[in-house]
Amino acid sequence: MLYSTFIPTPLGTMVAIADEQALYLLEFTNHKKLEYKKAKVQKLSLAPLTSGTTAVLILLEKELAAYFAGTLKEFTIPLHISGTDFQKQAWHALTCIPYGHTTSYAQQATIVGKPTACRAVANANGSNNFPIIIPCHRVVASTGSLGGYSSGIHRKQWLLKHERSLQS
Repeated sequence: MLYSTFIPTPLGTMVAIADEQALYLLEFTNHKKLEYKKAKVQKLSLAPLTSGTTAVLILLEKELAAYFAGTLKEFTIPLHISGTDFQKQAWHALTCIPYGHTTSYAQQATIVGKPTACRAVANANGSNNFPIIIPCHRVVASTGSLGGYSSGIHRKQWLLKHERSLQS
């Protein structure tokens, strides 16, 4: 069984889906591909989805609250990650970007061993089911401009400013 809950954040309400072992999806409720992402999670898990909570969702709420309060810099929530090998490599590279820092799509592509795959890296980042936790907001264009962010540029700006203001 998969359980979903809504979590209010300073950037808007998020929906989280988890079972008793791991988080499957965390996304803003106004994300244009939310229904697609939810359906994909259900299809891959072969589990029914209902409203409710689990220990994983309770931990997620605590960790998100601590992140937004500025007291958490690294999430420990267990994630159920599904994607292609390339996507998983791209997402792993995101987790290596230090809190409060940024990297470019080109640098991320080089890290995953595909230096000419900037667009593919950007697409993988856009398919990330765990914004904030897997910090795709920390990737910017080579020029230093923000580039894209599937959850909205205003959120990316806020997250980067939040992290930089608390950087130690």
